[in-house]
Amino acid sequence: MAKNRTASYTHMKADGRFNSLLVSKFINCLMWDGKKATATRIFYGAMDQIKKRIPDVDPLEVFTQAVENVKPMVEVRSRRVGGANYQVPMQVKRERQQSLSIRWLIGASRSKAGRPMFLRLADELMAAFRREGEAMSKREQTIKMADANKAFSHFAW
Repeated sequence: MAKNRTASYTHMKADGRFNSLLVSKFINCLMWDGKKATATRIFYGAMDQIKKRIPDVDPLEVFTQAVENVKPMVEVRSRRVGGANYQVPMQVKRERQQSLSIRWLIGASRSKAGRPMFLRLADELMAAFRREGEAMSKREQTIKMADANKAFSHFAW
């Protein structure tokens, strides 16, 4: 039977600059077509931009706080009961919270066009640090959806 996790959870090494597993995971998720050097350059460029714009705060702290702020506590899952589909609110496991947070931050950065990726990523990370931005609105929508479907929470098993 297959595991629910990818190999990157078990075989991941910390990144070179910040010595952080979270940064390494983020770079792996940012990577397209196996171009890890490009993803690393984008991430570290975004960290340099954050350092320029917010000089009194450590950029790693901004990054980790942004990921923490975007993590959802609940989400809705589709459940088929008696021929009908229900959106059932459920608690989110810690690993899934982190992966959803990373996915939403990267997706929000990629959705903006017209500027280099490292600038878009820096903007989105700083916005999430301040509890605003597209990734935070995605989190709020998820929480609202779970709250609206609270009546179906007895279908969670």
